[in-house]
Amino acid sequence: MRKILLFSIVLISGFLLTGRLFYLQILDTSYASLSENNAIKRFFDYPQRGHIYDRSGNLLVSNQPSYDVMVIPREVKPFDTLEFCGLLKMDKEMLINRLKKARVYSPRLPSIVIPQLTKSEYAYLQEKMRKYEGFFIQKRSLRDYQIDYGANFLGYIAEVNYKDIEDNPYYQSGDLKGRTGVEKQYEEVLRGVKGVKYIQKDRFNRDIGPYKNGSLDTLPSPGKDLTLTIDSDLQQYGEDLMINKRGGIVAIEPSSGEILALISAPNFDPALLVGRERSRNFTKLYYDSIAKPLFDRGLQAQYPPGSPFKTLNALIALQEDVVDSEEAFSCHGGYFYGSHGRKLGCHHHPSPLSMIPGIANSCNAYFANVYRRVIEKYNTPQEGMDVWKNHLESFGLGGYMGTDLPTGQPGFIPDSKYYNKAYDYPKYKWFSTATISNSIGQGEVSLTPIQLANVTAAIANRGWFYTPHILKSIEHQTELIPEEYRTKNVTTIDASNFEPVVEGMFGAYNYGTAAGIKIPGIDICGKTGTAENYTRIDGHRAQLTDHSIFVAFAPKDNPKIAIAVFVENGYWGSRYAGKIASLMIEKYIKGEVTRKDIEEYVLSNSLEDEYAKPLSGKPFPINDGKKISGVPKKVEL
Repeated sequence: MRKILLFSIVLISGFLLTGRLFYLQILDTSYASLSENNAIKRFFDYPQRGHIYDRSGNLLVSNQPSYDVMVIPREVKPFDTLEFCGLLKMDKEMLINRLKKARVYSPRLPSIVIPQLTKSEYAYLQEKMRKYEGFFIQKRSLRDYQIDYGANFLGYIAEVNYKDIEDNPYYQSGDLKGRTGVEKQYEEVLRGVKGVKYIQKDRFNRDIGPYKNGSLDTLPSPGKDLTLTIDSDLQQYGEDLMINKRGGIVAIEPSSGEILALISAPNFDPALLVGRERSRNFTKLYYDSIAKPLFDRGLQAQYPPGSPFKTLNALIALQEDVVDSEEAFSCHGGYFYGSHGRKLGCHHHPSPLSMIPGIANSCNAYFANVYRRVIEKYNTPQEGMDVWKNHLESFGLGGYMGTDLPTGQPGFIPDSKYYNKAYDYPKYKWFSTATISNSIGQGEVSLTPIQLANVTAAIANRGWFYTPHILKSIEHQTELIPEEYRTKNVTTIDASNFEPVVEGMFGAYNYGTAAGIKIPGIDICGKTGTAENYTRIDGHRAQLTDHSIFVAFAPKDNPKIAIAVFVENGYWGSRYAGKIASLMIEKYIKGEVTRKDIEEYVLSNSLEDEYAKPLSGKPFPINDGKKISGVPKKVEL
């Protein structure tokens, strides 16, 4: 019995050992994989990023070669750190810190030690790197900007962070990714697909050639080229006109919703965010809390729209059938309302006025009357306010526009809930006069420049618009543009109600508030605007010089361009914003500028003194010089 038991134990043990060996050598490939990982190295071949062109085929952004010094921490052997630091022109402490950071990321994967070497630096280092095991040079491509403007919409690329790598396994340490603008929005289209090369190494970690004769290698797929809707000549001209000024300009082609110009001032040269100085330059731009060059005022700044908003109130009043284009209202220096005789002031002009001359002359009293009729048409002001807001929302207001750009702001259109809370309703009732500032685009209403440009395009089209977008085609294929940018949006206003408003805007250029900036040979429809401007100084609300606002489209029939211009602290509508809009319209339609007097005025004048006033700590005049602010001690920006 003992012999049988012993024999059985030996036999079973033999079967188990044989089975285990069979599993390890034949079925289980994990050790083979570990062996291959030690003997086979994977290297990425980075593709060229897609080029970016303007609507006319002018090259805006291309590529230039760049070289990164990489490290695989576990392969590093002892080396002369002082000599190595001398080659890389870096101090020893920085090198040690970057090696520690690389090991934390991964001992087995490559990390950047020194990014973005130049061609000359690469030529000097490539032969010397052989003596430093674990280090190698990786070729990449950086952006090469052919223009020194448009940084706000082009965006920039930068090295990925840990979150990018965790969120998307495509990215490895050292990879570059679009961070803002078009570069961010169309990252997956522009970046292409990395190629992979497998190199076999011997036991001394020396390269012995492609693994499996390169049969597993893949070639990189270059990124796709983008054509933008931007007119680069118009963009550059607009940025030149905004030198020494702050604000935003958006120009749109009404028939398509294509963005012709997207200007934020002040702007910066996009080349500042390329190369080894990128981090230092970005820090300077980021911490400029006064001019805020990284803040895209065309998409993000939320301003009171001022008098251009009157065109919308006119359209709503016509649609709600509370007024016709012939009814006139008197104006005696403004509109008086409330039991205490409060006044909504107005400038001097003929009186009484109906809708068309009311728009042309920008009469506050006319639009206060019209606005009240809209709100008071309904049983309660709450109901009237919500009807009013519903009309405005059909123009794309009160929410995000949905453009194909990665940033923006919704602006604000108040509704009944907002005022119920503000006035503690039902404890205290409120009426249409409590919101009368909405009639002239002041008070609680705020819009971004792109929203106001889109409103202007909708008026130019007599009631419809395409969502503004900046992409024209991908590899010259327009059908790749998302359907949402090729779908027509229709407002709640009947097409017939737009004609009086268009005539009023046309009158502004012919005999109204914009008559002095008329452009010969072009039928332009426009609307001036002046919006009150406030900030906080030493904890107190203080008034600054008014914003200058202007909207326009041209020609009157079959319009080719719609534009909105905001110039911060620019006094009144026609002083800066109107002149800039007129010049840009002429530049786009004619290809040249004939009103050299207007151009000279805009180019030669600066508003930097206005922007310095609240920082001076001294009393300062605003607008016409009659108003004096208090003595500021500290300004909150």
